[in-house]
Amino acid sequence: MSSAPFPQILEGLYDNKVVPYLGPGVLFDARNKATGQAMPATSDSLILAMNDGRPMAPKLMYEFPRAAMNLELKRGRNFLSQFLSKTYGETEWTRAAIHDWLAHWKPAYVIDVNRDTQLQASYADEEHTLIVGLARITASQFRFRIYHFDGSSYFEIPQEQIDPRYPVLFKPMGTPQPDANFVASDADYVDYITELMGGFAIPDYLKNYRKGKQYLFLGLRLNRDSERMVMADIIRDGGEPKGWALIKNPTDKEIRYCKKIGLEIVDADVADWLEVVGFAGEQKLTA
Repeated sequence: MSSAPFPQILEGLYDNKVVPYLGPGVLFDARNKATGQAMPATSDSLILAMNDGRPMAPKLMYEFPRAAMNLELKRGRNFLSQFLSKTYGETEWTRAAIHDWLAHWKPAYVIDVNRDTQLQASYADEEHTLIVGLARITASQFRFRIYHFDGSSYFEIPQEQIDPRYPVLFKPMGTPQPDANFVASDADYVDYITELMGGFAIPDYLKNYRKGKQYLFLGLRLNRDSERMVMADIIRDGGEPKGWALIKNPTDKEIRYCKKIGLEIVDADVADWLEVVGFAGEQKLTA
């Protein structure tokens, strides 16, 4: 594991050579404005929210896509879309501190595997490109939709019209806005990862832009295959080392995996990072 190389990481971030990659842990301090409850973002909290607060069988509690597949088979695919749209598109949440930092800094490229809209809100005052992952469609071989935000609204564009002057927000697991599209169940992940490996889930613009880039993984545990398979293909053609993963008390499995792919582990969490960049809140909770 690496000692905290924060100055080096910060220099790369501000030069847009290091790309922030956001996992569920970055939302640790987002709360429901009405109830004060934490936003369901981690696998366990999403499963409980999806199942009316009740735990599911242990084999289904292993990860959200597995539990989502079970309920999709029972209640239909629309159930998942409606649940995620209500959770992230209709419920009002307090701002996560990490998004205050991103709104202040405005990096040129951010990857966010959460399904909420806070990253989009961080760029609501300027033009940007939004790339949204989707799965199990028949109208196109591609597994993404691309939108341009003109300062007031989104409109869909073909990948050939991505304008390099504007920041790119990549939401591979979906978002409720401007259109509700999500990668959620096992079947979604199988389709999305298959096309990701085949090159059909990332626009050509990003395939070129990502060459030589390094990454800072914030709030992402790397102990489940779904997250690791999505991540490995998204960061393909990156620099050496691949970057840094902030993981507090990493497991042996995470240590072995990161060593295998050339990713340095920093024994720290999102709250530690927020202190480094000066956006720490009143509470310090482990991501």
